[in-house]
Amino acid sequence: METAFKVLGLLPWTDWAAVAVLFLGWIGYAVFAKRRSTLQPSLLDTTNHIRRHWMLQSTYREVRVVDGIVIQSLSSSPSFFASTTILIIGGLLAVLGTTEKASELVREIPFAARTSVLVFDLKIVLLLGIFVYAFFRFTWSLRQYTFGALLVGALPERDDLLAMGDAAAPIREAFAERAGRVVGLAAETFNDGLRAYYFAFAAIGWFFSPLALAVATVGVVFILYRREFRSEVLKVLKAGA
Repeated sequence: METAFKVLGLLPWTDWAAVAVLFLGWIGYAVFAKRRSTLQPSLLDTTNHIRRHWMLQSTYREVRVVDGIVIQSLSSSPSFFASTTILIIGGLLAVLGTTEKASELVREIPFAARTSVLVFDLKIVLLLGIFVYAFFRFTWSLRQYTFGALLVGALPERDDLLAMGDAAAPIREAFAERAGRVVGLAAETFNDGLRAYYFAFAAIGWFFSPLALAVATVGVVFILYRREFRSEVLKVLKAGA
């Protein structure tokens, strides 16, 4: 108990409250978006329907090279972000090794909060934790796209399906459901990593003040909601779904 009070005493209550707002906003929005999508289709939910339709269409194609190329193209995004995240993590670890110089540079930024080296380290550790989480989500997304490519490669030949006649319909539906779900899970995992990037930008506000962190978190939640449930591209996708 005494150790817990010492840890809490490292920061003023306003800082702890701002950090709580960050994590509540992050976790709370993830839960909200998942439940909201059952009532109102989100961008991710709508594209998942398109992915299932794509996988169903692939069962009618004689040559499925295009499907493999599309999956490879989709997997390039998490691959790029995973590589970028590693560089960011390395940079943050380097900053932790030179916190005194880094904190002095931050103090020279207009409106930046003047804090001790220990508090500055905590802020860097927060960013480091967010990007480590993002790295794991991006790499898992990359592996899931690989699983999707394996499913497409294992799909029976079109001529074999045609020879089966009506009996092939359940096979096509089962494949579309399974492969579409795997590719959809890869997209959802990638979306988790991107969401971590958004909240990392909000966490940068902590270097200015706890209020800036809280305001930035609310702003990020608003932006995510607008893009996932109110964007123009969602209207276009829903119209064609």
